[in-house]
Amino acid sequence: MADQNVPPRRPWDDRGWDGRPHPEAYRDPYAPTPYAYDTPQSPAPQGPQWVGPNGFGPSTTPARIPGGRLSNLDDDGEPGRKVGRRKALAALGGTAAVVAGGAALAMTPQVRGLFGDDVVAGDATGTQVTDGTAARPSGQQPSTVRTYTEQNESYMGSRAGAALKKNNPAGGRTFSGPAAAAAETPVTVKTVLAKDPILHLARRATFGVTPKVLADIKERGIDGWLRWQLDPEKIAPTKAELKLAELPTLKLGTDQLRAQRDQLNERGAQPERELVDATIARQIWSDRQLYEVMVDFWNDFLHVAADFDGGEVYRNSFDRDVVRAHALGSYPDMLLAANRHPALLLYLNQNDSRAEAVNENLARENLELYSVGVDGGYTEKDVRQAALLQTGRGVADGRYVFRPERHYVGKVKILGFTHANNSKDPKKAEAAIDAYLTYIALHPSTAKYVAQSLATRFVSDTPPKSLVDRLAKTYLTNKGMVKPLLMTLFSSSEFWAAVGQKVRRPMEYLVATYRALGVSPEASPGHDNGDNRRTPFGRGLRQIQETMRELGQYPMGQPTPDGYPDVYVAWTSAGTMVNGWNEAGELVAARRTVFTYRKPEKLVARPPATAGAYVDALAQRLVGQKLSAKEKSLILGIAGRSAGARVDATFNGAVTAIARAILASPQHHLR
Repeated sequence: MADQNVPPRRPWDDRGWDGRPHPEAYRDPYAPTPYAYDTPQSPAPQGPQWVGPNGFGPSTTPARIPGGRLSNLDDDGEPGRKVGRRKALAALGGTAAVVAGGAALAMTPQVRGLFGDDVVAGDATGTQVTDGTAARPSGQQPSTVRTYTEQNESYMGSRAGAALKKNNPAGGRTFSGPAAAAAETPVTVKTVLAKDPILHLARRATFGVTPKVLADIKERGIDGWLRWQLDPEKIAPTKAELKLAELPTLKLGTDQLRAQRDQLNERGAQPERELVDATIARQIWSDRQLYEVMVDFWNDFLHVAADFDGGEVYRNSFDRDVVRAHALGSYPDMLLAANRHPALLLYLNQNDSRAEAVNENLARENLELYSVGVDGGYTEKDVRQAALLQTGRGVADGRYVFRPERHYVGKVKILGFTHANNSKDPKKAEAAIDAYLTYIALHPSTAKYVAQSLATRFVSDTPPKSLVDRLAKTYLTNKGMVKPLLMTLFSSSEFWAAVGQKVRRPMEYLVATYRALGVSPEASPGHDNGDNRRTPFGRGLRQIQETMRELGQYPMGQPTPDGYPDVYVAWTSAGTMVNGWNEAGELVAARRTVFTYRKPEKLVARPPATAGAYVDALAQRLVGQKLSAKEKSLILGIAGRSAGARVDATFNGAVTAIARAILASPQHHLR
């Protein structure tokens, strides 16, 4: 039996994740670049930085992982160890104090054996032999396996996580609907945010508060707005979404992307990057905000990196046909679709798996990351049998195929799922695999894992068990349907009581800044695009993406299959925070021309004549509420003005600095 857990370096395309963190992007160094870049690539993303128990410092800061990414949370060889590694970092930017959440701010084969097409039938449920090979005891852990601790929980095991948990609201119940829950739930947690349910909903269910979002919620009511958002097909596309036609590869199917590879290369078109560009545009400008939030959620939960080798051909289709097709539908259907999609099969090297040379990557991640979770009760024996059952699935000529000659035949038992798996007939073999995937998608551990992840995204970094349990029950009762889950969430007292308990990650901060400043997708009057091959809209989106890469987070950007962590202590980097503030300052200054930026003196329609009132009005415009007296005093100090001093529309020349400081406040960092 050939193990496939030590990847070689081989000069061909469509390699997937090889199970180890690489110092650069996950690409074969000997493979040709799939699509040429028309501009120099940005530096490797820095991502979140390690912070030791005593903060930064030579004696306490562990070595940076390659590429600066936190892809692994526990030391290899120490499975199950959940030691808090991180400490929340309080930072000061300009003169505004920032920021704390809540109370405190498959590997390719090394050797391919020479086997025939005949497969030895076996019994993978036995105690000694998995597949007819006596040298391979059942349940033996193959080579060195990459296993992830559930990352959010691992981070929250730190002292900072314990401090945040103390500020969680206690208890909880479900009301008849979201509006009733909002009206009946008192907010008792410590927070700098206004305890306004409309603002709270806008912060959590969108990528950032805008005057239009607030007006829509007030006009439709909380229940009506959520019903509207949960039916995104009926929401008209915005101007920016219509302008996505300017990204030439978005409308191309897999076959076209393969056939036009050379032409696209000559034009400098990069399908995997244009997909990220389009996602950023939708996050900033789409009116289907809750849908886009859920697309981002599933892109972290059932994660396939945009930049994997093969992503330039297959990731666009995965986004459209798997994630977006099922983001508000059925998670079991999403998992089934993903396991038949070339992107996932290549990313996790299922295409290299066969009965005589089993690759366990996809089988492992289906259990560990995409269903029951690392603590869901599976064993190494379960992983092995699942990998055997899934043999035969792969990719040929750019399409999903099932190869009967590669399929293992023999009884399997995985987490209580038992199947004879006694046929190579494609219909019967495929039915067995789909039955298994449906089983794990509806497993109680999957219900809990999805519920925990969803509550972490929408409620707090340490969501109350009461809510997680109710969400898990809803998941099982409704067979993994997403909309009932969201309605249970928004009808819970825990959601409405958790004001200020989430901090925006770097990508979310930047998107929220664009939304707060009212940036328009059209180019500024007089913009000179020169002979650039991309339109101003395309260039602007690429600039945002490059900035996000520098900040360490961008859509579908995590190279490893665990997706980005969704808790504050995973992102406590002073450098990332300062870089975000600097970018906000650039946007406020309105000097760029690829988009139309509102001049800072035009952010408030009728600027008050006194400095204190102007700060209040500008804060109301940018973050939806006034600042605290202390914060207001600090910001007035930037301009050297007292609250009663007379100022003009430019705040006597200081409006850019004032707006930037407000965007560095906790009120803008919290969601």
